Amino acid sequence: MNAAFLNHRLRLAARVIANGGVIAYPTEAVFGLGCDPWDAAAVARILAIKRRDPAKGLILIAAEPIQLRPFVVDLPPARMAAILASWPGPNTWLMPVRSRTPGWLTGRHDTLAVRVTAHPLAAGLCRAYGGAIVSTSANVADHPPARSALGVRLGLPGAPDLILGGTCGGAGRPSKIRDGCTGRVLRA
Repeated sequence: MNAAFLNHRLRLAARVIANGGVIAYPTEAVFGLGCDPWDAAAVARILAIKRRDPAKGLILIAAEPIQLRPFVVDLPPARMAAILASWPGPNTWLMPVRSRTPGWLTGRHDTLAVRVTAHPLAAGLCRAYGGAIVSTSANVADHPPARSALGVRLGLPGAPDLILGGTCGGAGRPSKIRDGCTGRVLRA
């Protein structure tokens, strides 16, 4: 894909997000559904598409750690060093939230799952949008996640406003999830 066309697609996807839309895009392992994390209606739409329990909370991805700062607070230096050393990559960390972080992101938790993605398209999308975005697998709850744009079309017909085509990274499974305060692995 040529660079000009790719930049155009990323700007278009960012515009859809900024206007309250839901998009699908490739990540390290599967296609994700994303939207503006501050937009309650867009997040509610993703939860409805997935038939996901809102109490479970969601994951945010970013291109750079600074894009996560509006949502989470820094941990002590040694813990932050371990977290930052794992990024970018398929490592999701549960971190304590700022008081203004919306409950529709955290669900029943007092932490938020965050990741700095290593996937070039997903990171490019966050850069084009100018911040972190919601990232949850593109599937109905308890169904296999889509691993291609065609899989999104077949599994969620008409659901996303835009599908950012591309290939998923080589990861065979979703990202590892760890507790930011302790480093304990919660999902391998």
